[in-house]
Amino acid sequence: MIASFAAASHHIDNHRIISIELRKSGLGPFALINGYNYFAMTKPTFQPLAGVRVLDITQVLAGPYTSYQLGLRGAEVIKIERPGTGDWTRTGGADATLAQAQMGLPYLVQNANKKSVTLDLKKERGRSVLQRMLPSCDVFLENLRPGAISTLGFSFEEVRQFRPDIVYCSISAFGQDGPLSNRRAYDHVVQGMCGIMYATGTDESGPTKVGAPYIDYATGLNGAFAIVAALHEVRRTRAAIRLDVAMLDTALLLMASHVTAYLTAGVEPGPAGNEAFSGSAASGCFSTRDGLLMLAANTDVQWRSLCRVLNIDNLLTDPRWTTSEDRSQHSAELRVILADALSQKTASEWEAQLNDAGVPAGSVMRLAEILDQAQCNTREITQAVTLSEIESVTHLPTLGFKVNGHSVFPSLSPPTLGHDTNAVLLKFGIDISEIEALREEKVI
Repeated sequence: MIASFAAASHHIDNHRIISIELRKSGLGPFALINGYNYFAMTKPTFQPLAGVRVLDITQVLAGPYTSYQLGLRGAEVIKIERPGTGDWTRTGGADATLAQAQMGLPYLVQNANKKSVTLDLKKERGRSVLQRMLPSCDVFLENLRPGAISTLGFSFEEVRQFRPDIVYCSISAFGQDGPLSNRRAYDHVVQGMCGIMYATGTDESGPTKVGAPYIDYATGLNGAFAIVAALHEVRRTRAAIRLDVAMLDTALLLMASHVTAYLTAGVEPGPAGNEAFSGSAASGCFSTRDGLLMLAANTDVQWRSLCRVLNIDNLLTDPRWTTSEDRSQHSAELRVILADALSQKTASEWEAQLNDAGVPAGSVMRLAEILDQAQCNTREITQAVTLSEIESVTHLPTLGFKVNGHSVFPSLSPPTLGHDTNAVLLKFGIDISEIEALREEKVI
């Protein structure tokens, strides 16, 4: 749907220039009116957090991804950054031009729908400004090393003095208590510690890291879910809530089945390689004529369908393969038979035929291949966003689910460093003369 320019203008921050390309409509950058690029999308209708203000003192990935999720749900997110340098990820990533402009790819991924305010919290006047912002904020989000925020004067107890019903969320590697609480860590360090690397790879490869920072992203989702739940609890009790979200906790809960199996039955996961989690002999990864295929014939119905599609119906009368237990006992022999049959056609041919027969199967693809699939385009998991200030286009993640049949897109591009400092401080009652003084003192 194409909104009128008048309707679209309600989305645009007074100091932000943005245009969003809607792939399905085929529209490119839009009309320039009064110095602003208006974009063809209606006002977001899914805004469950509209009216919620988030004070975001996080950087890198897990923390910013938390606040990005809140921003996509309609919250006003004010990102506090260090003057001059800002979020560490601003100068990272594979695109040197973006990194030089302090808009690095790692920064762009999770910082749309936010306002950037530069503020030096190591200076007394900087801390004073933050204190003046607290009473009108609903959420205080930080991911400094445990205890560091307290040295700045913004512990939970101190912050709740300014806002008695604050939702205060701390995100860290290991949590706010326990013998490891003071340690710093990144995703790959937590992967090494949580046990997932020993459950990944093969006996030959040894422990293997997952190829994406999935713990960071899962922690961000965990944090956002915790905050949304806490906001509802605050509405009920009118009392402040402190949330403690840890990467290690999140990582272990992502392995809940392994954790429970070990603690209950003493079963410790070994390297699974490309085998299916079910352990079914007729599931897992197989070579085809041109590539790899993942398939899952776990049930007896799926097993029978698999045999018919592969034209190995004779296996259905062989007592070695009658039940799932039988197939597991003779799994080595079975996999040789399946591998021979699957080698006769391409992965895409088998994928189509098996799915038509009710057997889940998918070709093993590179990222470029899956993103080029019609399924991803239909689901609109990313949105092309024009960064007008640096004349570049990036692709940002949308909300991870559809609402009433529609994807939820970011409506504000990731801000340049300090882009919204003046506008936000004015909103909090700090006049221009004081703002200029703060700038002279390098507080902002």
